[in-house]
Amino acid sequence: MHVKKDDTVFVITGKDKGKKGRVIAAYPRQNRVLVEGVNMVKKHAKPSQQNPQGGILNQEAAIHVSNVMLIDPKSGKPTRVGYKVLDNGTKVRIAKKSGEVID
Repeated sequence: MHVKKDDTVFVITGKDKGKKGRVIAAYPRQNRVLVEGVNMVKKHAKPSQQNPQGGILNQEAAIHVSNVMLIDPKSGKPTRVGYKVLDNGTKVRIAKKSGEVID
């Protein structure tokens, strides 16, 4: 996947198009990511030990990874992600817009 946990991403399609957020969790097997403040859904919760009141909670739902783009660390704009093998043999992600190494 082109995004990892704690990356800042830009939503390019769907009901939250145009929003930016931090990736809370990545699910590579399902090709989905959980983004902070994006794709909020209502969840009905029974009263429990952690939540004695119960009720309706707002929480994020996972969105498909193809619907997000990584934010370029240099320009702050959305960019595609490329991969490059450095001289020491490590594979790193690079921003296609600026050529900046991401990690």
